[in-house]
Amino acid sequence: MDIALTLIAIALAILLIIRFKVDPVISLIISSVFLGLSAGVGLADTVKEITGGFGEIMGEVGLLIGFGVLIGSLLQATGTFRALVEIIARRVGGKLPYAMTAALSTIFPSIYVDVQVVLASPMARQAAPVVDRKRGLPWLAGAIGVGIFSGYVFVVPGLAAVAVAGLLEVPLGRYLVFGVPIGLATALLTTFIFRALLAAGLWDETTDIDPDEEEHPDNAGHRAYLARADAESGAMTSGATTSGTTGADADLDHPDEVPERALRLPLLLRLSPILVPLVLIAFGAFMDLFDRSNDVIAFIGDANIALFVGLLIAFVIGRTTLGSDGTEGALSTGFRTTGEILLITGIGGSLGAVIKATGLGDTLKGLFSADAGAPVLISVLLAWFIAALLHFAIGSVSVGAITAAGIIGPVVASTGVDPVVIGLSIASGAMFALHVNSNFFWMFKSLLGLSTKGALKTLTLCTSLGAVVSLPMVLLVSLVA
Repeated sequence: MDIALTLIAIALAILLIIRFKVDPVISLIISSVFLGLSAGVGLADTVKEITGGFGEIMGEVGLLIGFGVLIGSLLQATGTFRALVEIIARRVGGKLPYAMTAALSTIFPSIYVDVQVVLASPMARQAAPVVDRKRGLPWLAGAIGVGIFSGYVFVVPGLAAVAVAGLLEVPLGRYLVFGVPIGLATALLTTFIFRALLAAGLWDETTDIDPDEEEHPDNAGHRAYLARADAESGAMTSGATTSGTTGADADLDHPDEVPERALRLPLLLRLSPILVPLVLIAFGAFMDLFDRSNDVIAFIGDANIALFVGLLIAFVIGRTTLGSDGTEGALSTGFRTTGEILLITGIGGSLGAVIKATGLGDTLKGLFSADAGAPVLISVLLAWFIAALLHFAIGSVSVGAITAAGIIGPVVASTGVDPVVIGLSIASGAMFALHVNSNFFWMFKSLLGLSTKGALKTLTLCTSLGAVVSLPMVLLVSLVA
């Protein structure tokens, strides 16, 4: 009965989000209340579990999410992302898709996914003819999509990664140690496979590019576009910095938006707000792994302290290069983004607490039982499938991952499987098939000048490939975790 009521509650949330366009926060609260009351938790205890679950997950990841978003906002304001992509484009040429997806999946998960695609798209469109005159754009588009979401779900401080780790009570350092190699390998391998599919004839310019874009073969400006691309190709291969954009992207990549003082700073210094926390967290995790940790190492390796150090570095760089007003503006943008993310993450914790209070954990132990014939495989596949199904239905990677973690979290301890393996399984499944019910899908389509069919062939296909490619890697982790 508990399973049936939980399924009804989840179906209710999905129906409210998809059919009636109700905000996920409101939908999940309604589902939590319904589940608590229908399962006999009681009026007072339902409220207690909702607020208690919210507070518990906020205690785990609230500061981490806030610090991460603010760091990303300051990095965006100082032009760090654009500078890195331009350097990569000049140095790697035709291998740009691999370099870009590697950077997105490892260095920039602290930047919110919408911001990443806004910043990466102009460079992708500009560099596409340099990579491959006919298939450069789809290859780069696919690389961007899988790179962004591999980092988002696997790499701390990616918001989905932090939320899943918090809900499953996985130490962030431990999640980072296993998540970074999986995220990077997933992005690179998927980009390689997608290139092979493009070579096999997957892409059709006449149907996969938006007819209104000048890159479209039937557009009268297509020859002029290619001529400009040839000129830009020469500039890029000779080492010159290029900054031209096309169409609606021009305003997104204008160099005047970033003060000259910020552009003059060494790129490594501008990246330090990301790199320093990662080093501190990884150092603490490895010291703990080899039983060499102490109070000082545990303190500096704590993810909250490490990300706060990163935020302090970003703040100092911002005040030095952007001035007081510019820094406050960047922080204000970050604060606006943080509120929604914290709410949806907290409500995921509320749902998990209500599920736990219903006694569903005892029922689910049969599905996630360490006594089953193949416990690790069954647990991993179930976690992957639940996350994939929720994401496919709801249209949000983070909501799908958080909801899956909220459902599975109460019974992780009884599975006999390391929680980090379950967390990575959820992350893998939550990537699956980002498609038309996602706001990101339409932003991606528009910024890269693709038709709906073209966006399905790039973003949807590559995130699906990424989910499938990463699953065996998670199983490998289960052998050593």
